[in-house]
Amino acid sequence: MNPLKSTGAAIAVAEPAVLPSDLFEQVARALLEDVGSGDVSAQLIPAERQGRAQVISREAAILCGAAWFDEVFRQLEPRIGVRWHFQDGAQVRANAVLCELAGPARALLTGERTALNFLQLLSATATVTARYVQAVAGTRCRILDTRKTIPGLRTAQKYAVRCGGGSNHRMGLYDMVLIKENHIAAAGSITAAVAAARQQSPGRRVEVETETLEQLREALDARADVVLLDNFSVGRMHDAVALNAAHAHPAQLEASGGVSLQTLREIAETGVDYISVGALTKHIAAIDLSMRFAS
Repeated sequence: MNPLKSTGAAIAVAEPAVLPSDLFEQVARALLEDVGSGDVSAQLIPAERQGRAQVISREAAILCGAAWFDEVFRQLEPRIGVRWHFQDGAQVRANAVLCELAGPARALLTGERTALNFLQLLSATATVTARYVQAVAGTRCRILDTRKTIPGLRTAQKYAVRCGGGSNHRMGLYDMVLIKENHIAAAGSITAAVAAARQQSPGRRVEVETETLEQLREALDARADVVLLDNFSVGRMHDAVALNAAHAHPAQLEASGGVSLQTLREIAETGVDYISVGALTKHIAAIDLSMRFAS
């Protein structure tokens, strides 16, 4: 059963959902991929013919991707007008009319698939995120995404996570230090790896992935900003939260691994600050949308 309420109200977002700077390029690449040297099917339609269409959601969802949808038609044919009935972040019910379009029929037909692909994908990410956020409502825990995104669409999917009420982890390998098992092995210890990170990347947050309470203690002693509890059992998470609270230099705690909607609430109630979920951007099914043309 879909847990989303069938209303048109916008949900609260954990962070501002600012449109990514590479939106234009994402749409341009998608159109080049689909249209190539030209839409030979659309050329069957007289060039002067005008058309009207509606986009309908066949299921309840969190809407996301309107700017990408608009940009598809802006790049194809600026004379096409799009009138939205909902904004990104809004909860929409099944069979809701999301928007109406009008303009040259050829361009409407050419842009249909690319525009819907963006809208279906990003609405799916926002919708899944909203379910995870709802599952931890009332706790102090926040839901994070990961780098497990569709290549070329990372900024788009991370925008969709924010529209669903979630928060972004690091955008890439460049904006935060995440010390994992192989980094620790290469550096010799957690302590050495954190020290090297502080020296080489001053000002950036440092996170350490741990698998045991002993590693957590070493990461805290090294003054890591965030400690990732990798595949900890719920019982060990309680121990980790207590150890962290009692430490002279507590860190923020992130739980990861073995997370599902069924286990989410129990994990959040241990007192961890974050739960990172790859499924927000990786295990998604496109929202069922259709564009219906007026006869």
